[in-house]
Parts: sequence; structure tokens; C-alpha cells
Amino acid sequence: MSDPLIATNPAPGNSAGRSLIPTNIVTGFLGVGKTTAVRHLLSIKPADEVWSVLVNEFGEIGIDGALLKDVNAHVREVPGGCICCVAGLPMKMALNMLIAKTKPDRILIEPTGLGHPEEIINTLTGEYYDTVLDLRATITLVDARKLSDERYNSNANFNDQIAVADVLVANKTDLASADDRAKFDALVAQFQPPKAAAFAISQGQVQLEWLDYPRAAHQLKHPQHHAAQAQVAGRNNPLSPQRELYNAAISLPEGQEFLRRENAGQGFYSCGWMFQPQIRFDFNQVFGWLSGLSLVRAKAVLNTDQGLFMFNAEQGVLSVNQLPQEIELDLADSRIELIDDQPIDGDSYESVLLGCRI
Repeated sequence: MSDPLIATNPAPGNSAGRSLIPTNIVTGFLGVGKTTAVRHLLSIKPADEVWSVLVNEFGEIGIDGALLKDVNAHVREVPGGCICCVAGLPMKMALNMLIAKTKPDRILIEPTGLGHPEEIINTLTGEYYDTVLDLRATITLVDARKLSDERYNSNANFNDQIAVADVLVANKTDLASADDRAKFDALVAQFQPPKAAAFAISQGQVQLEWLDYPRAAHQLKHPQHHAAQAQVAGRNNPLSPQRELYNAAISLPEGQEFLRRENAGQGFYSCGWMFQPQIRFDFNQVFGWLSGLSLVRAKAVLNTDQGLFMFNAEQGVLSVNQLPQEIELDLADSRIELIDDQPIDGDSYESVLLGCRI
């Protein structure tokens, strides 16, 4: 159940021009639960509507796209950095493909937790897309427990994601304290003009009607001019391999058991692996290893001796969920991604990971 905090304007119906495609950005920082929220929205969408989802991840090994394989929607994934970088070409190419091939009734865009939503908004409201898309409310998810953490509240991306929100949503409130909730209430109250709405939820229970709140213009205190920085970090940084501008899918070369990809930018580093589907991991060993990690974020979808599991570790707190059989039957490989604000020793982590194989 959602807990409404404020709603200054009633959510409108689909009154915009029918020729335009209703579109929403669902954003938020690393580990806040964006993919869970998107999965929930897709599970309650009107059965007669075609929805398309554009997913972006900071790491080179896409995992969120795999977690959306069983949903009733068309999914396109752009791994390897912020989709709005380099003149927005990765996003434009992927979005154009989605629109042309799926002719959706609605589009959801889930940027990386390290992305700058203002740049994405500028692209979606710019030339061409203003005659194609009806960009509605930006939904920003926030973990209220992070509001008093200096590593988060001093981060420009974190603050910009909150600033551009039309609907601000405190997620994971089942894990938050009363003080955490009070901090979120105070955050909501400080905005002038106020947000269109704010809610407190758990387990990503975003509601359909929230998507149709209007989009407002937001002035950022510290706008991020990051396109050039991201190009350096993503394409020229020695920690990141050269890649094509649009890298929608990574596949294993024939006969190769696994591959590793690394990325760096915006003060963060990622290291990810993809394994052939026949490789299995010892569940207990993986659980023990991931439980002891102190990285900013670790996430994985792994074939184990106990089935297919999703592992989510954030600052040393690990959650594990067995995935539905539909995903297990469709998943072609195992994937794991590590993200931290310090350089990642890929060789050391790889040695431990390979030791967890059966």
C-alpha cells in the first residue's frame, strides 16, 4: 500500500494528444529499487496496452534487462554508462528502434542510478521528440535511509534526481525508521513550488495513476554538464574498453566460458562478468562472498546448484530472491556486476568468483 504525503494537483487522465506516446522517466540512485518498480508497473498495466521499456545501466554487463525478460513488455537495454551522453545518440538510437518496432502505447525509461535525468529530459523534449512523445511525470525513487548519509546527500547526481522529480517516492519504507521518514517529509516540504505529489511505499509499489501527473520545469542548483566528461570516462578511460556508441547487447564469443568488462566515470567504477549458461555456482559460497562485500553496489543473476537467484548487495547488506521459472527457462547466461567509488581489483574478485563455480 502506498502512503500519500502530498498531492497538490490531481493526476490527469490521458487527455494529451492521442498521436503522442505517453512517456515517463523512472529514476533514482544506485540500489533504490527502480527495476522492481518498473516490474510492478508492468504487472498492473492495462492488458490491452503495449508498453516498451528502455533500460540503461552504468556497468558494461547488463543485468536489469535480464530481470525484465518475463514481463509483458518490449525491453531494450543500453549498458555501459549514461544513455544521454555523447549527444544522446545511444538513447536516440535505442528509442527510435523501440518506437518503430513496437509502436507502444506507453514508454518507460529507467536510466542508470548515476545518470543525469535533466539531460534525458532535454533530449526527450527537444527537436523531433516533441512531436512524438508526451513526456509526463518524472518519478524519482529515494531510499529515505540515505538522506542523512553524507556520501549521498553531497552527491550531485543524487540531488539532481530529486530536483527533477515531479513525483517523489520514498521506497523501502518498511526498512526505514521514523526519523528517516521525518527526513523525507522535510525534504518534500522544502520544495517551492511543491512537487506534484509525494508518496511513501515499499517493494516498488508505484501506482499507474502517478505516471500521469504533469511534468514541470525544474531549475537545478548544480546542473551537470557531463557529456564531455562521460565521453572521456566511457570511451577514452583506460579502465573502460573501447566500445561502439550503441552497445545494446554483449554476447560471449563461441567457446569462451566467460568474459569481463570494466567501466569508469563520474567518480564510480564497475566490473562485471558474464558466464555461459552451463556454468553453475555454489549458492552457499556465493552468498557468503557477497555478504562480506563492502562495495557501493553488487548485483547478480546466477545459475546456482539451488536454482536461478538474483543477488542484490548494497553497502554490505545482501538480499537474495529466487527468480520465476519463466526467467530461468529464458536466461541464456549468468551475470554479475560490481560498482564502487574506488577502483575495483577485477583480478582478485574474479579469482574468488571462479572459486565459487561447481
